[in-house]
Amino acid sequence: MITLGLDPSLTGFGWCVHNSAVSGPGRVVEKGQFATSPRDIFIERYRFMRASVGEVIERFPQIEAIGAESSPFGELWSEGLFGLYLYVMEAIFLHRKDLVYFDPLTLKALVKIDPKLRKGQMFKSDMVDAAKADTGIKGKFNHNEADAYHIARFTARFWDFFHGRLVESELTPSEKHTFTRTHTYQRGKHAGETVKAGLVFREDDRFFRFSLLEKGSNDPSQEGQGRAGEAREGGEEGQGGDGALD
Repeated sequence: MITLGLDPSLTGFGWCVHNSAVSGPGRVVEKGQFATSPRDIFIERYRFMRASVGEVIERFPQIEAIGAESSPFGELWSEGLFGLYLYVMEAIFLHRKDLVYFDPLTLKALVKIDPKLRKGQMFKSDMVDAAKADTGIKGKFNHNEADAYHIARFTARFWDFFHGRLVESELTPSEKHTFTRTHTYQRGKHAGETVKAGLVFREDDRFFRFSLLEKGSNDPSQEGQGRAGEAREGGEEGQGGDGALD
């Protein structure tokens, strides 16, 4: 599967086109960064990033789906990052590509594979090392591009699972938690209730099937429900919007 991973930022916006069907360095079809200057008018910076994302999508028409890191809330300049989030989403929507979001904590948990075995924080250098290990690339790997690589990598895993090309037994512990997590209350007024908070239950919240919409249409399609048809319950768990393990 060919996927595009995006690590949005106004100063170092990493992107990576990933091919999950091959092993080794060929997994990286191409990667790079967009950058703007703080001296530029802020709206022009957003417009430049939106146009740049669109240009990458058009350069690689074989891209089947896109993943992006979602903006954090309650941190420095969250409002500005949310503005970028909207501009990037618009570019993806206009090109009718399916989209899934991973918050920063969840992405790091996914890279750990199994947080019970790989404990502690994941730093930028750890994300770079993991990208090099997965691709066999020995040269320079920018940390923004490394994050984008991992986003593209797990985007492919998510959509393969969603469409039934992967079964649950083939998921890593972190993927199983992120994609399929449920919680049943054992006590209190909600005892017996089950909350389905995994990504597959959160269509039109954490993932979007824009490809089902004809260009020029703004109406959500009702075609096909996939795994998401089971439920769309659940919500954010703390700041790690996908309920990251650590």
